[in-house]
Amino acid sequence: MNSDIIIPVALRTLDLQSSSIADLKAFINEDFVKAVEQIAYCKGRLVISGIGKSAIIAQKIVATLNSTGTAALFMHAADAIHGDLGMIQKDDIIMLISKSGDSPEIKVLIPLIKNFGNTLIGMAGNVQSFLASHCDILLNTSVLQEACPNNLAPTTSTTAQMVMGDALAVCLMELKGFKSDDFARYHPGGTLGKKLYLRVSDLVIHNQKPSVKETTSLKEVIVEITKNRLGAAAVVNEHNNIIGVITDGDLRRMLERNDSINVLQAKDIMSKNPKSIPADALAAEALELMRSKNISQLLVTDNNQYAGIIHLHDLIREGII
Repeated sequence: MNSDIIIPVALRTLDLQSSSIADLKAFINEDFVKAVEQIAYCKGRLVISGIGKSAIIAQKIVATLNSTGTAALFMHAADAIHGDLGMIQKDDIIMLISKSGDSPEIKVLIPLIKNFGNTLIGMAGNVQSFLASHCDILLNTSVLQEACPNNLAPTTSTTAQMVMGDALAVCLMELKGFKSDDFARYHPGGTLGKKLYLRVSDLVIHNQKPSVKETTSLKEVIVEITKNRLGAAAVVNEHNNIIGVITDGDLRRMLERNDSINVLQAKDIMSKNPKSIPADALAAEALELMRSKNISQLLVTDNNQYAGIIHLHDLIREGII
Protein backbone atom coordinates (compact mmCIF):
# COMPACT_ATOMS: atom_id res chain seq x y z
CA MET A 1 0.00 0.00 0.00
CA ASN A 2 2.79 2.42 0.95
CA SER A 3 4.56 1.84 -2.37
CA ASP A 4 1.49 3.22 -4.16
CA ILE A 5 2.15 6.51 -2.37
CA ILE A 6 5.92 6.56 -2.07
CA ILE A 7 6.91 5.70 -5.65
CA PRO A 8 4.75 8.37 -7.37
CA VAL A 9 5.97 11.03 -4.92
CA ALA A 10 9.60 10.06 -5.47
CA LEU A 11 9.16 10.09 -9.26
CA ARG A 12 7.44 13.47 -9.11
CA THR A 13 10.32 14.83 -7.04
CA LEU A 14 12.88 13.58 -9.54
CA ASP A 15 10.91 15.02 -12.44
CA LEU A 16 10.73 18.44 -10.78
CA GLN A 17 14.43 18.36 -9.91
CA SER A 18 15.48 17.37 -13.42
CA SER A 19 13.26 20.01 -15.01
CA SER A 20 14.72 22.68 -12.73
CA ILE A 21 18.18 21.77 -14.00
CA ALA A 22 17.04 21.78 -17.64
CA ASP A 23 15.47 25.22 -17.19
CA LEU A 24 18.84 26.66 -16.15
CA LYS A 25 19.95 26.50 -19.80
CA ALA A 26 17.93 29.64 -20.45
CA PHE A 27 19.97 31.50 -17.81
CA ILE A 28 23.41 30.76 -19.25
CA ASN A 29 23.85 34.23 -20.69
CA GLU A 30 26.30 37.14 -20.88
CA ASP A 31 26.11 37.66 -17.13
CA PHE A 32 27.21 34.06 -16.65
CA VAL A 33 30.14 34.67 -19.01
CA LYS A 34 31.09 37.83 -17.09
CA ALA A 35 30.98 35.94 -13.81
CA VAL A 36 33.29 33.21 -15.11
CA GLU A 37 35.74 35.69 -16.61
CA GLN A 38 35.89 37.94 -13.56
CA ILE A 39 36.43 34.99 -11.21
CA ALA A 40 39.07 33.48 -13.52
CA TYR A 41 41.12 36.65 -13.69
CA CYS A 42 40.50 37.79 -10.12
CA LYS A 43 43.68 38.65 -8.19
CA GLY A 44 41.98 37.78 -4.91
CA ARG A 45 39.58 35.06 -3.82
CA LEU A 46 35.94 34.34 -4.44
CA VAL A 47 34.06 34.80 -1.15
CA ILE A 48 30.68 33.07 -1.22
CA SER A 49 27.95 33.76 1.32
CA GLY A 50 24.37 32.82 2.03
CA ILE A 51 21.85 32.12 4.77
CA GLY A 52 19.93 28.95 5.63
CA LYS A 53 19.99 26.23 2.97
CA SER A 54 21.71 28.60 0.56
CA ALA A 55 24.62 28.79 3.01
CA ILE A 56 25.00 25.02 2.80
CA ILE A 57 25.02 25.19 -0.99
CA ALA A 58 27.59 27.99 -0.77
CA GLN A 59 29.87 25.72 1.26
CA LYS A 60 29.56 22.97 -1.34
CA ILE A 61 30.40 25.37 -4.17
CA VAL A 62 33.41 26.67 -2.22
CA ALA A 63 34.65 23.10 -1.73
CA THR A 64 34.27 22.32 -5.44
CA LEU A 65 36.06 25.49 -6.50
CA ASN A 66 38.97 25.00 -4.12
CA SER A 67 39.46 21.41 -5.30
CA THR A 68 39.50 22.51 -8.94
CA GLY A 69 41.95 25.38 -8.74
CA THR A 70 39.84 28.43 -7.88
CA ALA A 71 40.58 29.98 -4.49
CA ALA A 72 37.31 30.41 -2.60
CA LEU A 73 36.13 31.14 0.95
CA PHE A 74 32.80 30.64 2.69
CA MET A 75 31.35 33.49 4.76
CA HIS A 76 28.04 32.94 6.54
CA ALA A 77 25.76 35.92 5.94
CA ALA A 78 24.72 36.14 9.60
CA ASP A 79 28.31 36.01 10.84
CA ALA A 80 29.44 38.50 8.21
CA ILE A 81 27.65 41.39 9.90
CA HIS A 82 29.16 40.40 13.24
CA GLY A 83 32.82 40.52 12.29
CA ASP A 84 33.43 38.06 9.46
CA LEU A 85 33.42 40.87 6.91
CA GLY A 86 37.03 41.25 7.97
CA MET A 87 37.95 38.28 5.77
CA ILE A 88 37.13 40.27 2.62
CA GLN A 89 40.17 41.79 0.90
CA LYS A 90 40.14 44.52 -1.71
CA ASP A 91 40.78 42.20 -4.68
CA ASP A 92 38.16 39.62 -3.68
CA ILE A 93 34.93 38.99 -5.57
CA ILE A 94 31.83 38.38 -3.46
CA MET A 95 28.99 36.04 -4.39
CA LEU A 96 25.75 36.08 -2.44
CA ILE A 97 23.37 33.14 -2.85
CA SER A 98 19.70 33.49 -1.97
CA LYS A 99 16.48 32.01 -3.28
CA SER A 100 14.33 35.03 -2.43
CA GLY A 101 17.09 37.62 -2.69
CA ASP A 102 15.28 39.53 0.05
CA SER A 103 16.43 37.82 3.24
CA PRO A 104 17.05 40.39 6.03
CA GLU A 105 20.68 39.33 6.41
CA ILE A 106 21.25 39.67 2.65
CA LYS A 107 19.68 43.14 2.63
CA VAL A 108 21.96 44.29 5.44
CA LEU A 109 25.05 42.73 3.86
CA ILE A 110 24.73 44.12 0.34
CA PRO A 111 25.31 47.84 1.15
CA LEU A 112 28.32 46.94 3.28
CA ILE A 113 29.90 44.97 0.42
CA LYS A 114 29.12 47.76 -2.03
CA ASN A 115 30.87 50.23 0.29
CA PHE A 116 34.01 48.05 0.13
CA GLY A 117 34.01 48.42 -3.66
CA ASN A 118 34.20 44.66 -4.37
CA THR A 119 32.46 43.15 -7.38
CA LEU A 120 29.22 41.53 -6.23
CA ILE A 121 27.80 38.49 -7.99
CA GLY A 122 24.26 37.58 -7.03
CA MET A 123 22.83 34.09 -7.41
CA ALA A 124 19.12 34.62 -6.91
CA GLY A 125 15.87 32.82 -7.57
CA ASN A 126 13.95 36.11 -7.84
CA VAL A 127 15.06 38.58 -10.52
CA GLN A 128 12.93 41.33 -8.92
CA SER A 129 14.62 40.99 -5.55
CA PHE A 130 16.87 43.38 -3.64
CA LEU A 131 19.89 41.20 -4.40
CA ALA A 132 19.12 41.00 -8.11
CA SER A 133 18.68 44.78 -8.29
CA HIS A 134 21.91 45.67 -6.47
CA CYS A 135 24.44 43.07 -7.67
CA ASP A 136 26.92 43.74 -10.47
CA ILE A 137 26.36 40.37 -12.11
CA LEU A 138 23.24 38.25 -11.77
CA LEU A 139 23.10 34.45 -12.01
CA ASN A 140 19.46 33.53 -12.33
CA THR A 141 18.46 30.32 -10.54
CA SER A 142 14.68 30.75 -10.65
CA VAL A 143 12.55 27.62 -10.41
CA LEU A 144 8.88 27.17 -11.20
CA GLN A 145 8.10 25.01 -8.18
CA GLU A 146 9.75 23.39 -5.19
CA ALA A 147 9.49 19.62 -4.95
CA CYS A 148 8.11 20.10 -1.46
CA PRO A 149 4.35 19.32 -1.53
CA ASN A 150 3.73 22.66 0.14
CA ASN A 151 6.03 24.45 -2.31
CA LEU A 152 8.00 25.78 0.68
CA ALA A 153 11.05 23.68 1.63
CA PRO A 154 14.05 24.50 -0.58
CA THR A 155 14.48 21.50 -2.87
CA THR A 156 14.49 22.30 -6.58
CA SER A 157 15.80 25.78 -5.75
CA THR A 158 18.85 24.46 -3.93
CA THR A 159 19.43 21.92 -6.71
CA ALA A 160 19.44 24.79 -9.21
CA GLN A 161 21.93 26.73 -7.07
CA MET A 162 24.26 23.75 -6.76
CA VAL A 163 24.17 22.95 -10.47
CA MET A 164 24.81 26.59 -11.37
CA GLY A 165 27.82 26.47 -9.06
CA ASP A 166 29.05 23.32 -10.76
CA ALA A 167 28.67 24.99 -14.16
CA LEU A 168 30.81 27.87 -12.91
CA ALA A 169 33.47 25.50 -11.56
CA VAL A 170 33.70 23.44 -14.75
CA CYS A 171 33.90 26.54 -16.96
CA LEU A 172 36.67 27.90 -14.74
CA MET A 173 38.55 24.61 -15.05
CA GLU A 174 38.35 24.80 -18.84
CA LEU A 175 39.34 28.46 -18.93
CA LYS A 176 42.34 27.91 -16.66
CA GLY A 177 43.42 24.69 -18.35
CA PHE A 178 43.04 22.71 -15.12
CA LYS A 179 44.33 19.18 -15.78
CA SER A 180 44.39 15.84 -13.99
CA ASP A 181 47.89 16.56 -12.62
CA ASP A 182 46.55 19.73 -11.01
CA PHE A 183 43.66 17.78 -9.54
CA ALA A 184 46.08 15.28 -8.00
CA ARG A 185 47.96 18.08 -6.23
CA TYR A 186 44.78 19.09 -4.41
CA HIS A 187 43.73 15.49 -3.60
CA PRO A 188 46.95 13.77 -2.49
CA GLY A 189 45.34 11.77 0.30
CA GLY A 190 42.29 10.36 -1.41
CA THR A 191 41.74 7.51 -3.81
CA LEU A 192 41.14 9.93 -6.67
CA GLY A 193 44.48 11.56 -6.02
CA LYS A 194 46.30 8.26 -5.86
CA LYS A 195 44.96 7.30 -9.26
CA LEU A 196 46.45 10.49 -10.65
CA TYR A 197 49.87 10.55 -8.99
CA LEU A 198 50.79 7.11 -7.61
CA ARG A 199 53.26 5.40 -9.94
CA VAL A 200 54.27 1.80 -10.43
CA SER A 201 57.74 2.60 -9.04
CA ASP A 202 56.14 3.69 -5.75
CA LEU A 203 54.71 0.19 -5.29
CA VAL A 204 57.23 -2.15 -6.87
CA ILE A 205 60.02 -0.86 -4.65
CA HIS A 206 58.44 -2.69 -1.70
CA ASN A 207 58.31 -6.06 -3.50
CA GLN A 208 60.91 -8.74 -4.06
CA LYS A 209 62.33 -9.19 -7.58
CA PRO A 210 61.95 -12.89 -8.37
CA SER A 211 63.99 -13.84 -11.42
CA VAL A 212 65.60 -16.87 -13.03
CA LYS A 213 67.79 -17.59 -16.03
CA GLU A 214 66.78 -19.62 -19.09
CA THR A 215 68.78 -22.60 -17.83
CA THR A 216 67.47 -22.51 -14.25
CA SER A 217 66.15 -25.91 -13.20
CA LEU A 218 62.45 -26.45 -12.55
CA LYS A 219 63.08 -27.05 -8.86
CA GLU A 220 64.87 -23.70 -8.53
CA VAL A 221 62.09 -21.97 -10.48
CA ILE A 222 59.47 -23.31 -8.05
CA VAL A 223 61.54 -22.22 -5.05
CA GLU A 224 62.02 -18.72 -6.52
CA ILE A 225 58.32 -18.23 -7.21
CA THR A 226 57.06 -19.60 -3.90
CA LYS A 227 59.53 -17.81 -1.61
CA ASN A 228 58.69 -14.40 -3.05
CA ARG A 229 54.92 -14.94 -2.99
CA LEU A 230 54.16 -12.86 -6.07
CA GLY A 231 52.91 -15.75 -8.17
CA ALA A 232 55.53 -15.31 -10.88
CA ALA A 233 59.19 -14.92 -11.72
CA ALA A 234 60.81 -13.11 -14.63
CA VAL A 235 63.16 -14.96 -16.93
CA VAL A 236 66.08 -12.64 -17.69
CA ASN A 237 69.31 -12.79 -19.70
CA GLU A 238 72.80 -11.81 -18.61
CA HIS A 239 71.97 -8.13 -19.19
CA ASN A 240 68.87 -8.27 -16.96
CA ASN A 241 66.57 -7.92 -19.96
CA ILE A 242 63.25 -9.74 -19.74
CA ILE A 243 62.91 -12.65 -22.15
CA GLY A 244 59.97 -14.42 -20.53
CA VAL A 245 57.88 -15.02 -17.44
CA ILE A 246 56.85 -18.09 -15.47
CA THR A 247 53.70 -17.90 -13.37
CA ASP A 248 52.22 -20.37 -10.93
CA GLY A 249 49.66 -21.06 -13.66
CA ASP A 250 52.45 -22.04 -16.03
CA LEU A 251 53.72 -24.48 -13.40
CA ARG A 252 50.31 -26.11 -12.99
CA ARG A 253 49.87 -26.49 -16.74
CA MET A 254 53.38 -27.95 -17.04
CA LEU A 255 52.65 -30.57 -14.37
CA GLU A 256 49.46 -31.56 -16.19
CA ARG A 257 51.34 -32.06 -19.49
CA ASN A 258 54.55 -33.72 -18.30
CA ASP A 259 55.26 -36.90 -16.39
CA SER A 260 59.02 -36.38 -16.29
CA ILE A 261 59.97 -32.97 -14.99
CA ASN A 262 63.51 -33.48 -13.74
CA VAL A 263 65.10 -32.37 -17.02
CA LEU A 264 62.93 -29.28 -17.54
CA GLN A 265 64.42 -25.80 -17.39
CA ALA A 266 62.92 -22.31 -17.21
CA LYS A 267 63.12 -21.86 -20.99
CA ASP A 268 60.95 -24.97 -21.49
CA ILE A 269 57.93 -23.61 -19.63
CA MET A 270 58.25 -19.81 -19.77
CA SER A 271 55.83 -17.60 -21.65
CA LYS A 272 57.64 -15.40 -24.14
CA ASN A 273 56.89 -11.70 -24.72
CA PRO A 274 55.23 -11.20 -21.33
CA LYS A 275 53.14 -8.16 -20.51
CA SER A 276 55.16 -5.46 -18.80
CA ILE A 277 54.84 -1.86 -17.74
CA PRO A 278 57.41 0.94 -17.25
CA ALA A 279 58.24 1.88 -13.67
CA ASP A 280 57.22 5.50 -14.28
CA ALA A 281 53.71 4.57 -15.47
CA LEU A 282 50.75 5.39 -13.24
CA ALA A 283 49.53 2.62 -10.96
CA ALA A 284 46.07 3.17 -12.45
CA GLU A 285 47.50 2.28 -15.88
CA ALA A 286 48.82 -0.97 -14.43
CA LEU A 287 45.33 -1.75 -13.16
CA GLU A 288 43.76 -1.14 -16.56
CA LEU A 289 46.34 -3.36 -18.25
CA MET A 290 45.75 -6.16 -15.74
CA ARG A 291 42.01 -5.90 -16.27
CA SER A 292 42.25 -5.87 -20.04
CA LYS A 293 44.55 -8.92 -20.11
CA ASN A 294 42.82 -10.70 -17.20
CA ILE A 295 46.07 -11.13 -15.27
CA SER A 296 47.01 -10.46 -11.66
CA GLN A 297 50.62 -9.31 -12.00
CA LEU A 298 52.85 -7.37 -14.37
CA LEU A 299 56.59 -7.32 -14.89
CA VAL A 300 58.05 -3.86 -14.38
CA THR A 301 60.84 -2.38 -16.50
CA ASP A 302 63.19 0.52 -15.89
CA ASN A 303 65.29 1.63 -18.88
CA ASN A 304 64.30 -1.66 -20.56
CA GLN A 305 65.70 -3.70 -17.69
CA TYR A 306 63.81 -5.88 -15.25
CA ALA A 307 62.83 -3.87 -12.14
CA GLY A 308 60.38 -6.14 -10.35
CA ILE A 309 56.76 -7.25 -10.26
CA ILE A 310 53.61 -5.31 -9.40
CA HIS A 311 50.71 -7.42 -8.17
CA LEU A 312 46.98 -6.79 -8.07
CA HIS A 313 47.20 -6.96 -4.28
CA ASP A 314 49.48 -3.90 -4.30
CA LEU A 315 46.75 -1.91 -6.03
CA ILE A 316 44.07 -3.18 -3.66
CA ARG A 317 46.20 -2.27 -0.65
CA GLU A 318 46.64 1.30 -1.92
CA GLY A 319 42.92 1.73 -2.62
CA ILE A 320 43.37 2.06 -6.38
CA ILE A 321 40.64 -0.54 -6.77
